[in-house]
Amino acid sequence: MITLDDVQAARARLDGVAFHTPPIALPRRKNEPHVWFKPENLQPIGAFKIRGAYNRIAAIPEAQRAAGVIAYSSGNHAQGVAYAARLLNIPAVIVMPNNAPAVKIAATRAYGANVVLYDPATESREVVAARLMEGKAWTLVPPFNDPYVIAGQGIIGLEIFEDLPEVDLILVPVGGGGLISGIAAAIKSLKPSVRVIGVEPELANDAQRSLHDGHIVTITQAEAVRTIADGVRTLSVGDLTLAHLQRFVDDILTVNEAEIRKATRRLILRSKLVAEPAGALPFAAYLYHRDQLPQARTIVLIVSGGNIDPALLAQLIRR
Repeated sequence: MITLDDVQAARARLDGVAFHTPPIALPRRKNEPHVWFKPENLQPIGAFKIRGAYNRIAAIPEAQRAAGVIAYSSGNHAQGVAYAARLLNIPAVIVMPNNAPAVKIAATRAYGANVVLYDPATESREVVAARLMEGKAWTLVPPFNDPYVIAGQGIIGLEIFEDLPEVDLILVPVGGGGLISGIAAAIKSLKPSVRVIGVEPELANDAQRSLHDGHIVTITQAEAVRTIADGVRTLSVGDLTLAHLQRFVDDILTVNEAEIRKATRRLILRSKLVAEPAGALPFAAYLYHRDQLPQARTIVLIVSGGNIDPALLAQLIRR
């Protein structure tokens, strides 16, 4: 389990690398809650993943760095690892599914990583990575189930508390659980009364089921790809992230595909925040499931990323 000291150490490592993203207010009517977006889509790679990826890689002992790193990801973690490795002058190999958004594959390559594509219908990314690592001294940089990765994402919790100490409720997208684990661990250490709620697609609700059932629930690749929110198509949480969910997270809600699409479109057109569908999950929960949320006067919605496929962006805007 990570501690506040771990998150503070991560913040020191990331000084000058990741932005302290500013809260952006959602216009409100009288007597409505104060709602703020935390725009992690404004990070250098367009997503929060730079925080955990850089913290993990920067913690690798100097003697091991030259061998390089390897990671697997559908997109944003891939970019975070590639970007961090370039900053630290470390070779990087990234295993990505061949159905990942082309914009994310192209960006990962542009940051200098060697991208290896695989077919998720027939192969497991973990197995592909393990095969590539045979005989190599590469360091694996996991996408979420790692204490350094979780601590890096936890910096967001520190920033929220510094900018909005009156915060009552934080809504966070959930894939593998690294983001919500870090935020919840940090904010609960600073202000235990804050409620932290995860938001997941109905069609890929493995984290919700894992939290409610008390053990890791795994979904299939065929189930995961049904959601438009490609950034959270993780098949299961990890043992470390589940432990954090059980200790620090109050609940996980789900939203349907129509709600995700409408929330993404509204973020782009009304709030002028280019968000990918995964980044719009908390806004969808706020818009369409407010009756399931605890009472709060100050709410923060994490916009986790903005690396949306251009064709999907055009489709959403036309609608």
